[in-house]
Amino acid sequence: MKIQKLRIVAASACCAALMAVCMSVQAAAQNTKTLGSGVTGVQLSSTFTGALSSLGVKAGTVAPTMIYDGQALFPVNGGALDLDTASGNILHSGGLTLTAGGIETRLQSFIIDTTGTQPVITGLVVVNGKLVGRLSLFNLGLPSGFTLPIKDDGGVIVLKGVGVTLTAQAAGALNSVYSVSAFTAGLNLCTAEVVAFTQSNSYERPLVW
Repeated sequence: MKIQKLRIVAASACCAALMAVCMSVQAAAQNTKTLGSGVTGVQLSSTFTGALSSLGVKAGTVAPTMIYDGQALFPVNGGALDLDTASGNILHSGGLTLTAGGIETRLQSFIIDTTGTQPVITGLVVVNGKLVGRLSLFNLGLPSGFTLPIKDDGGVIVLKGVGVTLTAQAAGALNSVYSVSAFTAGLNLCTAEVVAFTQSNSYERPLVW
């Protein structure tokens, strides 16, 4: 009888400990938001557009990306972001094309990845219809004065003034594809603004492209 009671007590203690762990995990994760839709807008720098022009490279878009009022607009179509730490992934559809000398390079399906020590944008690279793979394309720099936690304003998350520069991996790949040496790591591409709607709010805020 005593053994049975001891077993019941031990089982109860285990259940209590498990519930405490679950509650702790839930509390720690309660500020992670699932993203349903939105848009990232980028204003390409004159440094980058000038470099493209000097090489005879024509920039275009991959649907459903659009150019509007001098900005390239990339739809957000998913992801998750921890507002306390800014760690997460923001997924996008669409992309950019770079065409010169009969070679078309598509940079598409961008993911803003802030889970590592260096926030980056990765993307699928396709050269003349052949998939090269997903590469780390751009490094991200947060604007001065950026503070945590990130604000969730009624299901809308906004990040402004994010600096975007070319990674060494992307520079090497582009130089190799176009047989040039003009693309360099750290080349200033643009400033980005992200507007993302949390999943619970995305159905109330449709984006038409």
